[in-house]
Amino acid sequence: MRKLNPEKLNQFSTFNEELDQKHGTPGTPERLQFDEESLAWFYGNMLRERRKELNLTQKQVAEKLGREQSYIARVENGKADIQLSSFFRIAAILGIQFVPTFMQAIR
Repeated sequence: MRKLNPEKLNQFSTFNEELDQKHGTPGTPERLQFDEESLAWFYGNMLRERRKELNLTQKQVAEKLGREQSYIARVENGKADIQLSSFFRIAAILGIQFVPTFMQAIR
């Protein structure tokens, strides 16, 4: 096994350091915006992948939802400010079911 050089390793920054430098430290407005956009993209991507698994077009999903195809495109790209109820309706069309789990915080 090849041994790593600690001096060279110390020259590299961590992912968290890169994230902090590019998008601000946790709690800053810039980082909060980045986190929100990242989550929107993640959930939109999840819906897109499921839609593709089902061989459905954006237009077909939009028709079942009673919306325009462009709305589904914006949701899938994380560019729509989507309400939770709309997200659940799209998920249901795609056969995704969410089961709520409530946990009590340990103090």
